[in-house]
Amino acid sequence: MNAKDFTYASATADIEAPMRQSDTSMAWSDARLLGFTPMDDVHEEFYEIVLRLVTCTDTNALAVIEEFEQHVVGHFEQEDEWMRTTNFPPRDCHIEEHAAVLKSVCEVKAAVESGQASADVVRDFGTHLFGWFPGHADYLDSALAAWMTKQTMGGKPVVLRRTI
Repeated sequence: MNAKDFTYASATADIEAPMRQSDTSMAWSDARLLGFTPMDDVHEEFYEIVLRLVTCTDTNALAVIEEFEQHVVGHFEQEDEWMRTTNFPPRDCHIEEHAAVLKSVCEVKAAVESGQASADVVRDFGTHLFGWFPGHADYLDSALAAWMTKQTMGGKPVVLRRTI
C-alpha cells in the first residue's frame, strides 16, 4: 500500500455504504435506492432513458442517444460537483469513470450521426450500460450517497424499500 492508498483508506474509513446485491435487470426498483434522494431520483431517470436506448429503432436512434447524452452530462456534472465541493476522498476515480462513459456516448452518437452505426449499436450500448451501472452504483455511487447524507444530514442514509 502506498501513501496515496493509505490516505484514501483513512479518509473514507467512516463512510458506510449500504451493502447491496448487484442486479443487472432493466427495470427500476426500490432495490436500487441508495438513500440520497437527489441521486436516487436521477438514477431512476437514468434507467428510464437507458431503456429507451435498448428499445430504439433506426428512426429514433439519434434522438434517443442525444436525449441520453443530455441526461448523462447533467447527471455526471451534478455528482462531480458534489464530490468536488464536499472534498469527497475517492472522487478522482469516480470522475474518471464518468468521463469514460461520456467519451463512449460521444463515440456512439458520432457513429449514428455519420451513418456508420444503426440502432443496433445504440441498443447494444444501452445493454452494456445496464450491465455497467449496477456495479458503478453499488460501489462508487453508494459511497457518495453515504458521504452526501453525512455531509447534509449528519447521519447515514436510510432506505425504505417496498416489497410488493
